[in-house]
Amino acid sequence: MKTLVLGPGGREHAIVQALRADPLVSEVRCAPGNAGIAKEVPVYPVDVSSPQLVVELCQELQPDLVVVGPEALLAAGVTNALQAAGFAVFGPTHQAAKLESSKAFAKDVMHAAGVPTGDAKTAVSLEQLETALDEFGAPYVVKDDGLAAGKGVIVTSDRDAAIAHGRDIFSGGDPVLVEEFLDGPEVSVFVIADGTDGVAMAPAQDFKRVFNNDEGANTGGMGAYTPLEWLPKNFTEDVMEQVARPVLKEMVDRGTPFTGVLYCGLTVTDKGIQVIEFNARFGDPETQPVLARLKTPLGQLLKAAADGKLRATFPSVTFHEHSAVGVVMAAEGYPEAPQAGAQITGVADAAKLEGVSILHAGTTAGSSGEFTASGGRLLTVVATGDDLAAARDTAYAAVEHISVPNGHYRTDIAAKAINGDITIPGA
Repeated sequence: MKTLVLGPGGREHAIVQALRADPLVSEVRCAPGNAGIAKEVPVYPVDVSSPQLVVELCQELQPDLVVVGPEALLAAGVTNALQAAGFAVFGPTHQAAKLESSKAFAKDVMHAAGVPTGDAKTAVSLEQLETALDEFGAPYVVKDDGLAAGKGVIVTSDRDAAIAHGRDIFSGGDPVLVEEFLDGPEVSVFVIADGTDGVAMAPAQDFKRVFNNDEGANTGGMGAYTPLEWLPKNFTEDVMEQVARPVLKEMVDRGTPFTGVLYCGLTVTDKGIQVIEFNARFGDPETQPVLARLKTPLGQLLKAAADGKLRATFPSVTFHEHSAVGVVMAAEGYPEAPQAGAQITGVADAAKLEGVSILHAGTTAGSSGEFTASGGRLLTVVATGDDLAAARDTAYAAVEHISVPNGHYRTDIAAKAINGDITIPGA
C-alpha cells in the first residue's frame, strides 16, 4: 500500500513513522513535510492548502491512501477534491469538518444528538458578548467560532480580559462563542471513524498553557502523555456510547457522514463526561505519544476507515502496555512572536536514547547536519517506558541533550498524574 501524508508538523511526523511500521505499507511520502520527515521519506514542497495542487500531486504519485493532517486543509475541501478525483482519503469532507471549523455548528450537532456538553451562546456583537458573559458568570470561557489552531479560547475570571479576547476574535471576522465553564480534568480521545461507526484510540491529556502549572498564554500544546490511569473504569466505552456514536449518527442523518478522526475534547466533571469541543483530525501533540503506543497497524486501520469497512476489519484498536510522554520544545517568543533562526543542536544525541523519538515541526535543515528554528513549536521529544514515571524521566533526559538558544519547554508534563494529584470532581 502506497501512502501520502499531507501536513508539515510533529503530528504528521508521528503519522509517517507509524505508517512506516505497518508491514503492509510499501511506501510513505509526505507533502510538504519538514526537515525531520525529509530525513526519513520523500517530501514534496507543495502548497497543500490548494486542493488542485494536491490532486495534481496525487495524480503523479498514485497513492492508495491519502492521510490529511491539518484542519485548514480539511476546511479548504482537500478531501472533497481528492475523492472527486478517485483517491481514497482519510479525513472528512469540508462539510463534515464543520464539527471543528464552526464551534456553533458543533454545539448544534451535539444538542441534536443528545451529547452532554455545556451551554453556549453565539455572539456577533459586543453587546451580545457582554450579555452572554453576564449570563454565564465567571470563570468566563470565550472561543473563536472558526479555526484557531488550538489557541482561540480564553478561560479567565477577568471580565475585561474576556471582552478583549472577544474583540480580537470579532476583528478577525469570526463570531464568538461564550460557554459555560466545565470544572474537571481535560481528556482527549481520538475516534477513528468510517462514516457510520468508529473505534477509540487510547485517551491522552495535553497541556495547552505555555508555562508550568498551566500558566501563561494558550498554545497549540506543550506536551502530552498516555495512558491516563486516573480515568474511571470503562471511560473509553462511555465516550463511544455517549458521544462518538450519537454524533456520527447525527452526521449521517444530516447527509454529511464523517470519515476521519473525530477528536473528542472532553472534561470529566461531577456530572460525568462533558464535551468541550470537537476537532476533525489527529491532535498535536497528543498524536505523538498515542501513536508511540499503537500496536494495531496504522495504515491498515486508516485504509479500512477510508473504505467504510472499519468495524468489520478492526472492531477495536490495540496498544502496547508501555507509557509514553511527549515534551514540546518551542522557539524563543512562542506563542506570541516566535523567533526564527536559532541553531538547534544535540538532536542526534537525544535520538540515541532507548525508547526516544524526536518528531519535528518548525525546523529546517542546517548546513552542518543540525537544524534551524523556523516555527513556533520546533520538536516533540517522545519517550516510552514501562510506566509513566519511566517514560517521563527518559523524555526529559533526551530534552537535556538538545539545545535551542532562548527556547523553552514545560518541565511538568505528566507530573500531576504521576504524583496522584489529578482529581475528578465528586469522585
